[in-house]
Amino acid sequence: MTTHRIGFIGGGNMARSLIGGLLGAGYDAGQIAVSEPDSQRREALINAFAIESFSDNQPVAEKADVLVLAVKPQVMEKALGSIQNIIAERKPLLISIAAGVRSDSIEQWSEPGIPIVRVMPNTPALVASGASGLFANASVSDEQRNIAESIMRAVGVTVWLKDEAQLDTVTAVSGSGPAYFFYLMEAIQQTAIENGLDEKTANLLTVETALGAAKLALESNESPAELRRAVTSPGGTTQAALEVMESESMQNTINKAVNAAEQRSRELADDLVENNK
Repeated sequence: MTTHRIGFIGGGNMARSLIGGLLGAGYDAGQIAVSEPDSQRREALINAFAIESFSDNQPVAEKADVLVLAVKPQVMEKALGSIQNIIAERKPLLISIAAGVRSDSIEQWSEPGIPIVRVMPNTPALVASGASGLFANASVSDEQRNIAESIMRAVGVTVWLKDEAQLDTVTAVSGSGPAYFFYLMEAIQQTAIENGLDEKTANLLTVETALGAAKLALESNESPAELRRAVTSPGGTTQAALEVMESESMQNTINKAVNAAEQRSRELADDLVENNK
């Protein structure tokens, strides 16, 4: 685990999960600091993790080798502006987990040539089961790539992207993806209740089946398509269900949904650039 001092700008849920993951992986609490304007949230961070927490960004930035930018996209420019001089002097690695804020905007609001890693995490990071896509600009060194990866691996798996535009696809697949599975689980659970199961039983069977299927897909050398075929007996119940899904063009619906999320990700990023001109 890296011994670099890490500062978090913003102490929301994702920052909290990253801090918890780092400490769980053996990182020294004395090497972590966070700025959070909300006093209750700030106090909760101190009590939960025994780390330094400030209402202002400057004392965090003044000592950080790595700055994790965990603020809402619409306040990123203001947050960076408050520490622009410190960034210019110290030149820390900037890790942004703000959706839609492109690296050239971050560079424009902070310091030309600053090393930036953009990350698209997802909410399962809150339970150390996240999946994050990472993109590094040309100023990021190999050592800094390793630092960024070690931070994000504290809450799940990571993949590196060669093109920043691919973060829009990652947003549509893994960023928004948990909601797709929740939607499917919700539908299965509701049907089970309508067919006579009580809510608790329907929920348990649905959630455990989803977990088991995901674990099987993760640990198997076979593709999801091969696993699906393996559990589909000719003329059986599974085949009957899958034939309905195919007749309803479920694959086409999923394609449209994921593509809509990717397009919306691009639009939001474009809107952010336009609004900050």
